[in-house]
Order: sequence, then structure tokens, then C-alpha cells
Amino acid sequence: MKKLMLLGVMLCSLAANAQYNADKVNKKAAQAYEKAMLQLRDGLIPDAVPLLSKAIEYDPNFVDAYLSLSGVYSELKQPEKSIPLFQKAVSIDSNYCKIFHLPYSITLASAGRFSDALRAAETYLSAPGLNERSLALGRYRYSTYKFAVDYAATHPDTSYVFAPENLGDSINSPQSEYYPSFTIDDSVFVYTRHSGGIREYFMESTLLKPQGGYSKSQVINGSINEEPSKGAINISQDGEWLVFAGNFSKGGYGNFDLYISYNTPDGWSEPVNLGPNFNTDFWESAPSISPDRNAIYFSSNRPGGYGKKDLYVCFRQPNGKWTPAINMGPDINTAGDEQAPFIHADNMSLYFTSDGHPGYGGTDIYLVRKTDGKWAKPENLGYPINTIENEGTLYVSSNGITAYYASDRGNTRGGLDLYKFDMRPEVRPVKTLYVKGTVSDAATGKGLPSTVELIDNKQQKAVTKIQTDETGHYFVTLPIGKDYTFTVNRKGYLFYSDLYTLSGKPADTTYQKDIPLQPVQLNATVALKNIQFSSNSANLEPVSRIELDKLVQLLNDNASLHVQISGHTDNTGAAAQNLALSASRAKAVVEYLISKGIDTKRLTSKGYGATKPIGDNNTEAGKALNRRTEFTITEL
Repeated sequence: MKKLMLLGVMLCSLAANAQYNADKVNKKAAQAYEKAMLQLRDGLIPDAVPLLSKAIEYDPNFVDAYLSLSGVYSELKQPEKSIPLFQKAVSIDSNYCKIFHLPYSITLASAGRFSDALRAAETYLSAPGLNERSLALGRYRYSTYKFAVDYAATHPDTSYVFAPENLGDSINSPQSEYYPSFTIDDSVFVYTRHSGGIREYFMESTLLKPQGGYSKSQVINGSINEEPSKGAINISQDGEWLVFAGNFSKGGYGNFDLYISYNTPDGWSEPVNLGPNFNTDFWESAPSISPDRNAIYFSSNRPGGYGKKDLYVCFRQPNGKWTPAINMGPDINTAGDEQAPFIHADNMSLYFTSDGHPGYGGTDIYLVRKTDGKWAKPENLGYPINTIENEGTLYVSSNGITAYYASDRGNTRGGLDLYKFDMRPEVRPVKTLYVKGTVSDAATGKGLPSTVELIDNKQQKAVTKIQTDETGHYFVTLPIGKDYTFTVNRKGYLFYSDLYTLSGKPADTTYQKDIPLQPVQLNATVALKNIQFSSNSANLEPVSRIELDKLVQLLNDNASLHVQISGHTDNTGAAAQNLALSASRAKAVVEYLISKGIDTKRLTSKGYGATKPIGDNNTEAGKALNRRTEFTITEL
């Protein structure tokens, strides 16, 4: 935009030479105007304001002075001052001003007046004698204004307030700050600060409790900041990884590569190149780590894509190695540039920037959502989040509301500053909580590397499957709005399961759950948390298959194991009826296991009714605990 507006100012200067002369323009006005032009040529835009104002004071009909001052205020992002000045010029000589309706349309659009901008572009395109380049510029702007008008018509909500808040002096500086990234609990905040030339620093700040806000940012310690030529940085949701782009002089594949650093007791480890599955001798940058750390999204200009810069993803395999980079396809990538991907903690909302999809002009931010494992069509975030400027990196916190971005708004400390704002409701991701803890041996207390799985109960599909670290530590995100079965498995141990019901009610807590796994041993008992039956019936609900299939796996992994399935009820109703119902339900579970190929000789069942409560039958919570299905190892 700036280049185009300054072009408009220069055109005004040329027009002054062609249209005005000493006989028509007040001499003092002409002198002030020429001095203003010198300031503009030297890039001293604010210094031109008093000179152009003086020129207008000397000659109230000086059209070029009005046009030039209008252009200057537009450059200074003060459209409220720019627009009336242009309108005054038009009132003096509308034909002369017709050619300048293109920069005027840009000013209108920057103020969000897209319908007016559309009409101004039409006026510009009607001017006689426009060359092909001028027509192309006009048509491009016309198409962006038309997009904005159509978007507003289909998104009529006028209650949204866009009020970016500068993050302040603890974060921002006279230099530019960008690429914000947070852990899921917002406790650690990392970003990039440009420090002149090619030097960029990775910065870190921590959440201040209980008062809120962030500590004065510091340069991240360690070798991660030794190389001056770096760029985008992203911290994993659990705070254990930093992945970033660097142009290292040694050990790289060429241009910018992706590197990883690990959180250790001694600080961030020495960066490691992510290798040839990620990196080429072309440009790779803007990494974003999925919440389960099983995928890393990034942008690259390598050959073979759909445009100049495309989005790619690498997936982590069960053995810890990464797949070769996969292009995200033509629905996301265009002939233009797709950059700055950000995958939210919900693991199904991906934001990115593009100048190839229809939008407001320049680079806009888009959202693409994953449904049933497939990415839908990208949607523009709309005005005023997107504007006619080039929008940059975006980060949305786990609450799905608070977003962070870099901008050079009027209250910047210098260059780009980091701001926060509330996302418009229809482009928010899903609010996301998390559960974390340590898996250990119930007998020894020693941490156990294990498989942790989160299953969507409705779809009966795993949404997250991770491996704990060597100490048994795990971290799993929980997007609200759904019900999940949470399971932990390790060979030689009984599996653990739990139920997280996050649909249909507000959820505002996170979970710390340390899980002692029981070794496979005689008389060990496990309560199945998600075995559900139709009311007063022994008919298994489909969701029960999630846990029962884990029991099938356990029995298949331990071929000599025999188990008893026991059914339990609360004390509601007659004891005899409860006893019969619990026996029928236990038998239904056995029949399911047999249908999955488990030998009937390895299975027994028994109903206990309400005779073995584990909760208080005087409370609803206690009754829910008592209505349960268990299995007990009867023979090894």
C-alpha cells in the first residue's frame, strides 16, 4: 500500500507541473508545496504535513496540495484526516481528480469503507487513457473491495469489536517483534525480535502469578541464540520443544532450515537440524508443532509445489522418526505464497497466511478446519482482523478467544509490536484443556514409558495417540465439546482407562492425573469406566466397544490369561432385580469378548448387584461409581 500511495503523491507532483503555473497558483503556496515534495522524496513523511497545510492556507484552491496531503495522511494511517481532503479536491475539480480515485479507494478501504472504496475504484476505471498496468491495478483493487462487500453481506454480525491491545514494554521494544508462541497454560511465551541487519534474537517471558501479565522478556539462554540469522520460532504446547528456522553457516542443507531444541534440566539443548525429511537446499520456515507433537507444519519454496511458497507437514511415526514432507494440497496451497501456519491446541484448527486466496488485498489470514480427518476449504478471517495491509503471524491461545499477532499500529514502540485481541466467534478454534501426569509401576513407583490414547467417543476413533517420555511423563490436550475415553497401555501391565465428559457443559479446569499401572498378576482388578448399557437393560451401547476392545487386546497379548467379568449396580430398586441385571450385563460383556475371538474357556461372569459398593449410595456421584463393570484376573 505504501508504495502505491507514494506513487499517488508523486503523480500529484507531476500533475502540478502539467496543470498549474505561477499565474494560477499562489507563489508562496507553490514554494511550500515544493518543499513538501522534497521531504517526501527523502522519506520524511510527517515533515511534509505542515508544509502542505501551509500551501493550502496560502491557496485554498490548490488541488494538488489537497491531494498530496490526503496521500500523506493515508500513509500515516489517519484515514479520517485523509478522506475529507480528497473530497475537497474533488469539489474543486472532479475531472482532474478522477485519476487519483485509486489511491483514494485504498484510503477508504483502510478505514473499512469498502462500499465507498468499490465506487471509487469504478470511478478510477472509468478515467480515459489508462494504460494496461493502471487498468490491472484498478481491477485488482476492485476485486478485493468486491470480496470485502460480499463478505460483509454474508457475515452481518456487527457486534464484534476489534480492539488490539499492545503487550507493552515488557514484551515490545524499538525493534520489531513477531512470531508469538505460548505453552498451553500460557506460562511461557517465546517470540522473535529483530535487532538490526540479519541479527534476530529468540526472546522468552513468563506469566506473572497471581497478578497476570508477563515478566520483562529476556534473550533465551544457550546456543540457540548464537547464530544471528534466524527467524520463526514455535514452542510445543507442553513446553518441551522449540522448533525454529535458522540459516546456520554449518551443518545446514542450504538457505533456511528447520531446527529443534529440547528442554533439559540445564536449559534448552543445542539445536539439531531436523534433517532431509524436512529440509532442502531451498527455504523452509515458519514451523508449528501439533499439540500431540506428532506433526510439524511449515512453509517452503521448494520445487514441485502449487505456488511460490506452499504449506507442508511431516508426521512423527511410532519409532520416533519423521515422514518425508507432504504438500498440503491445492485446496490450501495456491499459485501465490502460503506462509505462517499455526495449528491450534485443538489439533483441528489451522491458521495460515496467503496472498493467493480471495481476500482484502496483500496477505490475509485464513482458517482451515479438520473434520473426520480431512481439511475443509479455507475461510478468510474477515475484516477487521484482515485488512488491505499484509497480515502476518497469528497465535490463538487454548481458550480459543485470545489471539496474538504482530502489527505496526499507531501505538507501536517501533516497527512491528506484538498485540492481543479477541477473535470473532465464528473463526475461533475449540477451547482446549489438557491432562498431564506420569505413568508408573504401581508396585515400584518407577516411571513407565507407555502409550497414551485419547478416543472420541462419538466417532470411536483415536484423536491423539502419543508415547510418554522415558520417565513416563505424558501431556494430552482435550478440546471441549466432545466426550473422550482416555487409555494408557503397556505390555505386561493392565491397561488404564478414564472418561472425560466435555460435551454439553462448560469445562474450565485442567487435569493432573498420575497413573500407577498394575502389573498383570493374579487377582488384579480393573474398573472399566466407559461400559454403558441401555437403561434397565443388558444391551451394550456402541461407545462400550472402545474399552472392551482394549480388553480384547490385553487378552490377545497374554494368551494364558483368564478373567472374570463382574457387574455391579447402585441400590436403586429391588435387590433381586439388581442382582439379575448385573449378571446379565456381565454376561453381555463376555459374549462381546467371545465375538472378538476370545476362547470362552478363558472367561467367566458374575453379577453382584449392589452388594459391593465403592461409593456412597446416598449421592448421585456415589451411585455413578457403584454402577460399574470390572474384570479380575483369575488365572495367569
